[in-house]
Amino acid sequence: MLVRAAHSANIKERRDCSTALFDAEGQMVMQAEHIPVHLGAMPAAVRAVLGEEHADGVAWILNDPFAGGTHLPDITVITPVFAGGRLLGFAASRAHHADVGGRIPGSMPADSTTLDEEGVVIAPQPLTDRLVDELAAQMRQPQQRRADLRAQVAANALGARRLGELAQRLGPDRLAAATAAVLDYAERRTRAQLAAMDDGVREATDVLEAAEGDLELRLRAEVHGDGLHLDFTGSAPQHRGNLNCPLAVTESACLFALRVLTDPDIPASAGAARPLRVTAPEGSLLNARSPAAVVGGNVETSSRVADLVLAAFGRALGQGTMNNLTLGSDAFTYYETLGGGQGACPDADGPSGVHVAMSNTLNTPVEALELEFPLRVVRYAIRRGSGGAGVHRGGDGVVREVEALADMTYSLITERRRHAPPGAAGGEPGARGRNVLDGEELAPKATGELRAGQRLRIETPGGGGHGRPG
Repeated sequence: MLVRAAHSANIKERRDCSTALFDAEGQMVMQAEHIPVHLGAMPAAVRAVLGEEHADGVAWILNDPFAGGTHLPDITVITPVFAGGRLLGFAASRAHHADVGGRIPGSMPADSTTLDEEGVVIAPQPLTDRLVDELAAQMRQPQQRRADLRAQVAANALGARRLGELAQRLGPDRLAAATAAVLDYAERRTRAQLAAMDDGVREATDVLEAAEGDLELRLRAEVHGDGLHLDFTGSAPQHRGNLNCPLAVTESACLFALRVLTDPDIPASAGAARPLRVTAPEGSLLNARSPAAVVGGNVETSSRVADLVLAAFGRALGQGTMNNLTLGSDAFTYYETLGGGQGACPDADGPSGVHVAMSNTLNTPVEALELEFPLRVVRYAIRRGSGGAGVHRGGDGVVREVEALADMTYSLITERRRHAPPGAAGGEPGARGRNVLDGEELAPKATGELRAGQRLRIETPGGGGHGRPG
């Protein structure tokens, strides 16, 4: 419903959106298999409104990263579900809006230092038609913003209706018991997978490529019995830029990695998260204090957190970046994340040209991009040979080159431009990514003007190989 009703290419084409159902206590019962960074963090959004007085048909909205959100373009709508006056749970949707105001079109500035530069901050509050109009008026292309917000409301209404139909068929008590059983089942399966691992401590370090230099992240991962503790003590403090993470985003990346290391078929729910404990000191890059800028933390730092966990357990790493590209003016906004190479497995090559780890969107089809925006796609191809060598090779990245047909602003928030994605067990690293404007290489984080006729080329990283080649 959300994809079909939305107007922006970001939702209807790239499907940068997610939905989930929660029980009356705010526990995630089931998520759509879509955007990991959305869904692992969405329970924090429901917790932010859980204690409010709810009424049938009254939805809530928020995007404040320090009150249940992730970064400002991700707007969450939460709808309570009632049956016979009893609260059954919540239907929730989160969508990345193509613009939420702020200093530059697309609301993804590479050089932001305060939250206000990144767009309109929406504290948790009831959602009304008047509020939709007020919020849209502070954003670019307000008609499209209103349409996308109403698509979220409609999607939630459908989820609420279907949950209500289950309650009518089963009865509220039986539905609550079945929901609790799903959570317990997911917990048992996750704990069984962890119990099969060797107890002990595993460590990993990595860096983020900030404008002022590299920021180090540290992880101490301890498996003890059927539990996992991920401790990021010693990681860099929150910084002046926008690579800071709210704790919910850090926890989301950890949950994704846990699912990869155990069994992705385990129901994606609060039960699967119960064996996991995350420590990230307040005031650090991975548990930033308000009002830190966070737009890059949600997309890039989350990817590095997932990398750290997977590296600690001996996995070759994928591209480790979403390759965020934002183009726009007062007339349009375009945002895209780009696929790259996935790391090789011990028994298989890594896939090429896929969205890795915390990103799981589609690309914008060339036809849709050229039809809706003043852009021409000059080249879109696999970046052959960019995957790391090994007994099993890492996947290859992609090359995406666009030509501007009108003047516009560009913003790039990317990683793995200075440091290559590492392989494992002797496998070689994947190729570093590159951002190029008319033949001149750009920094990993860059904002500027793209004039009509200029070409912007992004070469995404390859994945690391597994096993010593030869």
